[in-house]
Amino acid sequence: MRTSLNRSSKLLVACLVLLAAVAAPAAAVSLADSDVPSEAEVGTQVSATVTLDELYQNPQLEAWTLQGQTNLTDVTWTVSYYDQTGSQVDQESTDGQNMTADIAAADDVSEVHVRVTGTVPEVTNYSYDPDQTFLFASLTQARDGGSSNAIESWQVHHYTEESQPAREAIDEAAAAVDSSGSDEAERTLNNAIRAYNNANGPKGFELATELANEAQSQAESAEQSAQTTQLALYAVGGLVVVGLIVGGVFWYRSQQDSYDKLG
Repeated sequence: MRTSLNRSSKLLVACLVLLAAVAAPAAAVSLADSDVPSEAEVGTQVSATVTLDELYQNPQLEAWTLQGQTNLTDVTWTVSYYDQTGSQVDQESTDGQNMTADIAAADDVSEVHVRVTGTVPEVTNYSYDPDQTFLFASLTQARDGGSSNAIESWQVHHYTEESQPAREAIDEAAAAVDSSGSDEAERTLNNAIRAYNNANGPKGFELATELANEAQSQAESAEQSAQTTQLALYAVGGLVVVGLIVGGVFWYRSQQDSYDKLG
């Protein structure tokens, strides 16, 4: 009976694995390379290039449409097409936050470079954790019939001249608070994070920075106090040990004296 159940269980697992493999969406175009930044300052112009290859595999298609989207402003997309020898066969540019480009094997295209250039948008809502991000770019493979596969999407942290120092101050304070174990410092740190999240101008970030610095000072003071207390305990412990040794010596000598007198 147990053998029959084991075989049934194994068969069920095999069927589920097979179904999962069939149902799982196939990977789309291969992302060969990208230089998307991890963060960018609001108002600055940024650029990134993404390289796509294996254009007609998974799924096997002879032609499809590349779609791009970004939250950058004043955007220009430049799509460059390369053949199997690495020679550029075509290039086209378009402006706007959305882009489409036709990809076809008949055009002898085996690799595509997508370059997006634009201005980093304003921060709508500040967030320390998770940090505030914007959509730098997303690329999608679209096919006839309306179906599509996501190729890749990049979320990038954006900051201002005022918000970045406040974040760095909170980062430093958080490291100090974690090692100190001070409840007071942790409460001040939480207040700094709340000030950062609610900041809507330079004054808010100044407050967040001041609170973060205060939390770091409290954490360092607590850690120093803990070290002083530990040293004092070590000193007391040392005195106790010395006292025990001295007492032992006196006891030993008193025993020796008593022995001599008896002799």
